[in-house]
Amino acid sequence: MFTVYILISLKDQKRYIGLTENLERRIYEHNSGLVKSTRNRRPLKLIHTENFETKKEAESKEKFYKTGKGRELLKNLNIK
Repeated sequence: MFTVYILISLKDQKRYIGLTENLERRIYEHNSGLVKSTRNRRPLKLIHTENFETKKEAESKEKFYKTGKGRELLKNLNIK
């Protein structure tokens, strides 16, 4: 199973959208400073997840959330 996840920085309120097969490990990596792109934005809070059977489906959703329409949808769903 593949998970698309959204984190929010408690430091600057910016979102991070990612994809993983092991959500628990990936959240640990983010909050431990092991991920360069979020290292300076810690602590991070998990605010949304979606599970998919295939990596292709998950990659498609992750890519969508990173577009203008995807960001607008997240805003309208009150997923800051």
